[in-house]
Amino acid sequence: MTKFMATRDAYGEALKELGKTNKDIVVLDADLSGSTKTAVFKKEYPDRFFNVGIAEQNLMGTAAGLATTGKIPFASTFAMFATGRAFEIIRNSICYPKLNVKIAATHAGLTVGEDGATHQSVEDLSLMRSIPNMTVLCPADGVEAKKAIIKASQYNGPVYIRLGRSKEPVIFNQDYNFQIGKGVELKAGNNITIIATGIMVSKALEAGKILENHGISARVINISTIKPIDEDIIIKAAKETKKIVTVEEHSIIGGLGSAVAEVLVENYPVPLKRIGVEDKFGESGTAEDVLKKYGLTVENIVEKVKKIISN
Repeated sequence: MTKFMATRDAYGEALKELGKTNKDIVVLDADLSGSTKTAVFKKEYPDRFFNVGIAEQNLMGTAAGLATTGKIPFASTFAMFATGRAFEIIRNSICYPKLNVKIAATHAGLTVGEDGATHQSVEDLSLMRSIPNMTVLCPADGVEAKKAIIKASQYNGPVYIRLGRSKEPVIFNQDYNFQIGKGVELKAGNNITIIATGIMVSKALEAGKILENHGISARVINISTIKPIDEDIIIKAAKETKKIVTVEEHSIIGGLGSAVAEVLVENYPVPLKRIGVEDKFGESGTAEDVLKKYGLTVENIVEKVKKIISN
């Protein structure tokens, strides 16, 4: 039976473990600790938890200040407010001096669902990867999210971790070795490569299995580090399969698709199709309905791959 887990839940678990082993870990939130799951840390270590209120710029500025004292701050709120409202503070107060702040933003992407366009951040990866000194992570499931949080705590420098609201299939087992900057081939294939990130990785894997029944051998790669991106695994896939499709719960502008396109055009150009949000705002609806409307489904991945193969 497939296990389901939200990456934000994995974040709460990781913080609890880190708090026990590293006394320098501090956690900050903008009055959303129940939703971001930082409340788990707050319950265990109340003296190292800070609720700054609905003041996201102050959230990031305070985190920057704590980092200058040797603390390792994790700052959390919804992705829309973390990356949008607080962008200038992240740029100038965290990344410019390269401070050791971890921004773990939850409720990213369309799967915020009923909260609608104002809360559905489909620009956050684009914003964060554009800032010098920022490392950008987008884990595929709960297991990878937990390991990514732990690795981020050990990494010296600014890190943005994109986390989701909805419960998604667990792909990896506990032995999985997550490494910042490394992509992972999850399924072999030689006709085409599907490169996915975040919650779309499980859908890409499912699409890959369906494509086998249509005589198409699709390689599936998980890219959980958007920056620095694993150029080697992308170039290798381009050389061996000649065609690539990217899939993300994010705008096709500036996210995974753009990052892969940049690697290909400078190293080994091949046909590329980007599947994601096509320069539109989201809409209110269940997570499943919104994903379907914007083409972020297994069926659409299959159809797009078949179309590229036929061309």
